[in-house]
Amino acid sequence: MLKPGDTAPEINALASDGSRFVLSAQSRKLCTVVYFFPKAFTPGCTAETRRFRDNYPELKLAGASIVGISTDDHELQCSFAESLRAPFPMIGDADRSISTSYGVLWPVISRPRRVTFIVNALRTIEAVFQHEVQIAKHRDEVLRWVDQMYRGRRATT
Repeated sequence: MLKPGDTAPEINALASDGSRFVLSAQSRKLCTVVYFFPKAFTPGCTAETRRFRDNYPELKLAGASIVGISTDDHELQCSFAESLRAPFPMIGDADRSISTSYGVLWPVISRPRRVTFIVNALRTIEAVFQHEVQIAKHRDEVLRWVDQMYRGRRATT
């Protein structure tokens, strides 16, 4: 799995909102929250996406973008995003190419771990959070990190 300081692999994929999500195009943002989850419409993944949805205004206000990725196909990911009214893009990675490039697949079963990467504007990974069970803790740590980046940016301007 990638770690802080590594360069985040490019993401260029069709998103649930019909647009193409391109990680390098997020360079004007403070950071991009890239979260991987195992399967759409499961209790844990639904709760995690709801938490990110509910905190999306706070992330956006800080200047962050967010994208959710699972190994579901595009159609299922679109249904999942629509059912939760996700205001951010979600990507189906059925061929597992994105998940493989980030190193988030469990060995043998080839399903993604619940991992979130915070990627800065230069595509350097700033932080990695992994909580398979404590979903609220996961989201809380992401919000804290983005807030620290935002405060650091404001202090230098």
